[in-house]
Amino acid sequence: MDKLKTKIIEEGRVLGSSVLKVDSFLNHQLDVAFLNEIGKEFKEVFKDKEITKILTAEVSGIAIAAIAGLHFQVPVVFAKKTQSLNLDKDTYEGEVYSYTKEQHFKIRVSRRYLDKEDKVLILDDFLANGEALKGLREIVEAAGATLQGAGVVIEKGFQKGGDQLRAEGMDIRALATISSMEEGNITFR
Repeated sequence: MDKLKTKIIEEGRVLGSSVLKVDSFLNHQLDVAFLNEIGKEFKEVFKDKEITKILTAEVSGIAIAAIAGLHFQVPVVFAKKTQSLNLDKDTYEGEVYSYTKEQHFKIRVSRRYLDKEDKVLILDDFLANGEALKGLREIVEAAGATLQGAGVVIEKGFQKGGDQLRAEGMDIRALATISSMEEGNITFR
């Protein structure tokens, strides 16, 4: 998606060798018109798949998934990172390691929102080491649902997650894949 690559170059900030901040449009401040374009692109990329639900993790994936849900015309379910009083006790769980927070945590989805009849598309903002996608896949598998694929806005192709998950058979499609980055220079595949 050329428009995404341009936006990353113009608005993204590289911190160190592995952190790309795109918080001006993707995961802090939201450029909703641009997110609509991303939702349309995911619909086009996965047009050959039957999708009944979109699954993401809170928080950064919610806006992307919600707008994509409009284009797919399906419900969006997001996995919660914390147990709370308003979350059903009966849940599917996945485990995720966050490199940015340096901790393991469980993500949860109420059993009432996923079942074996669902054909699920996972959407997220980034793919680096693949931990979020692994945890979300665990939830899909626990529900007995069918994983139709995973879409990410930005893949850090120089990190191992995408290659490992593809080797395990996951159909992953990235709208932009970065092959290398350093301050002032981002290279795309």
